[in-house]
Amino acid sequence: MLLPFVFHLANAQGLTSGFYNLSCPSAENLVKTMTEKFVAHAPNFAPSLLRLHFHDCFVRGCDASVLVNSTSNNTAEKDAYPNLTLRGFQIIDAIKSALEKQCPGVVSCADIVALAARDAVTAIGGPTWPVLTGRRDGTKSLATDALNGLPGTDMNITQLKEKFASVGLSVKDLAVLSGGHTIGVSHCSSFAARLYYFPSKNGTDPSLHPSYVANLKKQCPPADLTSIVEMDPGSFRTFDTHYYSVVGKRRGMFPSDGALLTDNTTLAYVQAQASPQSSTFLTDFGQSMMNMGKIGVLTGTSGTIRKQCAIIN
Repeated sequence: MLLPFVFHLANAQGLTSGFYNLSCPSAENLVKTMTEKFVAHAPNFAPSLLRLHFHDCFVRGCDASVLVNSTSNNTAEKDAYPNLTLRGFQIIDAIKSALEKQCPGVVSCADIVALAARDAVTAIGGPTWPVLTGRRDGTKSLATDALNGLPGTDMNITQLKEKFASVGLSVKDLAVLSGGHTIGVSHCSSFAARLYYFPSKNGTDPSLHPSYVANLKKQCPPADLTSIVEMDPGSFRTFDTHYYSVVGKRRGMFPSDGALLTDNTTLAYVQAQASPQSSTFLTDFGQSMMNMGKIGVLTGTSGTIRKQCAIIN
């Protein structure tokens, strides 16, 4: 596990604060302004943009490969099953188009994704963090990479720790970044197996609190694939510590949420966030996002700067 960590840190050395200060001085402010407008119009875009950044970085690094369209001879990451519910592509495209008019061929799609994720979280009252820039865009996008590289919501703690370690992230990063589920919704199809098809006597995952199971079943009848449910009930539009309170009470929507209770380090973190007054989550989240934003980045002369984020030059 050590080699990937060294590789990712080495690549990250090319990132810097204010990379576009001379080449495109208005870049970061334009990303911020446009992101805020989109999120103000539709707050659900905040978790969408955060998830987009996460799904990008865990596959080939933070290189905007998740934005690339499939072609007749290549199925891209975007069309891999775990990415079929990703949203926010049109926001990234709109920002890129505006930047191309001001500074043609300068600002990478990868940096736009990283900046927009931060600005979207901040726009709904969440934390902010420094986003180092200078990423360049990847020249490959393969659906198979997404299938193999993304941590799954159905994974146990051992599998999750392995996925995070493989990209140089710690067990604490796993516990912290899971807290991104404090905002957003999910389709019933994403967790129906825990309610109706689990290998138990009644078909229900026994690790879930019975009252939470009953509540979810009311919202998600059998075979319901389209309804959506709040991931952090009662607080899904507020970026706060409530998620950890929910998980601690065995009300985490996904197996990966409940998995945090099965490891001493992640359990301790969940319990430590129980009190908003003493919680370190908001500060920790910014640091873990910075760590994630350095995964496998292309800098210098590596990669390219795409003219359109969905098309490789």
